[in-house]
Amino acid sequence: MTLSLDWLPATAFTYIILFVRIGAILMLMPALGEQTIPARMRLGFALAFTLVVFPLLSGIMPAMPEDLGGMAGLMFHELAVGLIIGAIVRITVMATQVAGAIVAFQVGLSGALASDPTQAGVQSAIFASFLSFLGVTLIFATDLHHMALAAVYDSYMVFSPTDPLMFEDAMQMAVRTVAGAFAVGVQMSAPFIVFGLVFNLGAGILAKLMPQLQVYFVLMPANIIVGILLFAVLLMMMMGWYLTAFESHLAMWRG
Repeated sequence: MTLSLDWLPATAFTYIILFVRIGAILMLMPALGEQTIPARMRLGFALAFTLVVFPLLSGIMPAMPEDLGGMAGLMFHELAVGLIIGAIVRITVMATQVAGAIVAFQVGLSGALASDPTQAGVQSAIFASFLSFLGVTLIFATDLHHMALAAVYDSYMVFSPTDPLMFEDAMQMAVRTVAGAFAVGVQMSAPFIVFGLVFNLGAGILAKLMPQLQVYFVLMPANIIVGILLFAVLLMMMMGWYLTAFESHLAMWRG
């Protein structure tokens, strides 16, 4: 009795092709692909998740090409799809950056910077860093990372490995995602825009009525205190907007 191992090369190739797309998506996916998570841990999770979905997706994967060029082309195709999906989903976290920057500007703390763990340690406004980190925390707390993993799996139903790459559609989707993230960020910070308008209008009128008084110097502490209190009251509403937008964006990739 002889044991045939002819199936090993095709199985290994299918696993590698699956890992290329899944690994690229998970390296960029918000919450699951944050730079604060060690690269080895993210790589190990991608390998394990690929092993989990392998029995479910191996049937729809194309057969192993005969030549090296065909293998390289299929790997490039899957890598490009993974990077496109991961990058577009990553754009959605810009909403917290936009909202945090607007809040910091209206409150008067735009000069207070802090390291943002979701942006590879880049310094941003302290409100933006807080909202970004809180957004990642709430994604795990509300189990939206399960939906993100389901979207990774369902991406094979939307973008088959045998379909040609659609770079033009991807660019249009990226532009719409940037516009949507900016709109969500403005919606999150809309009360602060109104607050800043009313506060500065009142301060301007007071400055006209009392030219000898340094109005903005006197009112700046009040601006900061009221802004922080308003931020504490509206935080739940702001993050609700963010989580709703993130969930709807993931639902789009699930077809």
